[in-house]
Amino acid sequence: MGLLEGKKALIFGVANDKSIAWAVAEAYRREGAEVALAYAGEAVAKRVIPLGESIGASLILPCDVRSDADLAQLFAQVQQAWGGLDILIHSVAFANKDELKGSFLNTTREGFAMALDISAYSLVAMAKEAAPLMQGRNGSIIAMTYYGAQKVFPSYNVMGVAKAALEASVRYLAEAMGPEGTRVNAISAGPLRTLASAGVGGFGQIAGHVASRAPLRRNISQEDVANSAVYLASPLSSGVTGEIHFVDSGYNIIGL
Repeated sequence: MGLLEGKKALIFGVANDKSIAWAVAEAYRREGAEVALAYAGEAVAKRVIPLGESIGASLILPCDVRSDADLAQLFAQVQQAWGGLDILIHSVAFANKDELKGSFLNTTREGFAMALDISAYSLVAMAKEAAPLMQGRNGSIIAMTYYGAQKVFPSYNVMGVAKAALEASVRYLAEAMGPEGTRVNAISAGPLRTLASAGVGGFGQIAGHVASRAPLRRNISQEDVANSAVYLASPLSSGVTGEIHFVDSGYNIIGL
């Protein structure tokens, strides 16, 4: 029997088969969970829908995380289909490509607001909708973050600030939702080649440096992240909340 047998998991952020969210979806199905996928819109629909169908996803629905109405509608559909929710995965981030190169000084007001809205506030908005569905179910909410929230990486710029807001939100949500038994954590994944990382200038340089310096002397895989997401969604982590869990081959412990 799987670690997540009978659990209902809603996963935001599958864009293609390289997405961290996709590896998580596959791992959750393997461990016995029912899975629903929420995708960003028409641009990725043609990739996401066949992927969802291939693992027998219960629901595959579009949702613009910038829209409270969209989120309310999506969670209403989840409630109608399932009656409740056990696991919520937030694997969503966006910043204008122009803001992910050059100097952080060039961050625009509009670009800053958009990065913070999509990459950080959306977790709060989702958690608010999920709260009544998760009540009394020992639910687990997991967000995806990166070490650029805590230390400076070349070209990560406004996304670093957005991820810092996301990590602080995880802590505040953990306190807000703890009394109902819901846990909120984040996974800080090492550099991975995904659609999202392709937009970060100098990504290859970062990945190469991490592989040569991290204690395990390698970059991580999507599966490494997915396995930790299984742990954080399962009863194995029943006493863990408000944590930033590093899956980065140990890179974050290295000083020089």
